[in-house]
Amino acid sequence: MYEHAFRDEDVAESDLVTRRGTFRAVAFRADGHEHMALVHGRTRMREHVLVRVHSECMTGDIFGAMRCECGEQLDAALDAIVREGSGVLVYLRGHEGRGIGLVEKVRTHVLQDEKGLDTLDSATTLGLPVDTRDYTPAARVLHHLRVQSVRLMSNNPDKVAALEHHGIRVTARVPLLIPPNPHNIAYLRAKRDRLHHDLPQVAAPEQSTVDRRGVGVRPTGSG
Repeated sequence: MYEHAFRDEDVAESDLVTRRGTFRAVAFRADGHEHMALVHGRTRMREHVLVRVHSECMTGDIFGAMRCECGEQLDAALDAIVREGSGVLVYLRGHEGRGIGLVEKVRTHVLQDEKGLDTLDSATTLGLPVDTRDYTPAARVLHHLRVQSVRLMSNNPDKVAALEHHGIRVTARVPLLIPPNPHNIAYLRAKRDRLHHDLPQVAAPEQSTVDRRGVGVRPTGSG
């Protein structure tokens, strides 16, 4: 299964030296997109590997938009992997706007700004689905890397279920909590209340003790 996750022509690997250190960059084609896994340290045939499956978000990941927490989650996940000494970050393309694409995502921003709609209603008002993301490519690359089981950095229980559906054993879900800001608090509340993400720091942001690393830290009194 592991040896044949991809055809030889659909995967390439090389070292990637970054400001955080050296990763193994694994580029792969799947489902019409080119994705990337960054591997740090020893993960092959290991159990409980720290893993982040990150959906592409150009506005947040590249330009630092404060409307979402995507860029901060990406940074926090990479920092956590380096602190751990090993882990994998899977960066999935084609997930922009939970799968609606960049142009449509920006159109939803207009409705959010002008009509006060949340991230879900702004999509459905345009006749768009709320979430069409497919995590099959992430499962395939984790099989390719021969990761035996993962601790998944995510606040989204559905992401755990999706990976397990594709044969990835998730032994723990590690919170990846980012402090709210005035520009993304409505977005985070919609994710918590309507998409059932586990975001305890949103309930009482004034009590949040989440630090800038954001991994595994819960607000005071949250249990």
